[in-house]
Amino acid sequence: MQCTMLKAKLHRACVTHAELNYEGSCAIDGELLDLSGILEYEQIHIYNVTNGERFSTYAIRAEEGSRVISINGAAAHKAGVGDRLIICVYAIYTPSEVENFKPRLIYCNADNSVSHTMNAIPVQLA
Repeated sequence: MQCTMLKAKLHRACVTHAELNYEGSCAIDGELLDLSGILEYEQIHIYNVTNGERFSTYAIRAEEGSRVISINGAAAHKAGVGDRLIICVYAIYTPSEVENFKPRLIYCNADNSVSHTMNAIPVQLA
């Protein structure tokens, strides 16, 4: 058996650019990529908190320290500048790998600086 698990998440990243005429992808500040463990050209799932759109594309590296989150190509119809996003990556693990598995959770401020990091989501209370 294999398990598909959340590998990494950028929580509430803010869209800085929406470039319809740029080759499709999502450009993410290189520092955020490295901190989260998201690889360049890795498939990402984007959940737009602002408008409810959900789509997938791939990550490309934006300049380190730029705090850029740019939605490019056709996906630019699904997110605009200022929208808040959850950007997730999933990976497949064996049961033995899952035993000690912890995702990388990066929480972003409105300017895409890092608020804090975690490796577990708190238990949701009733």
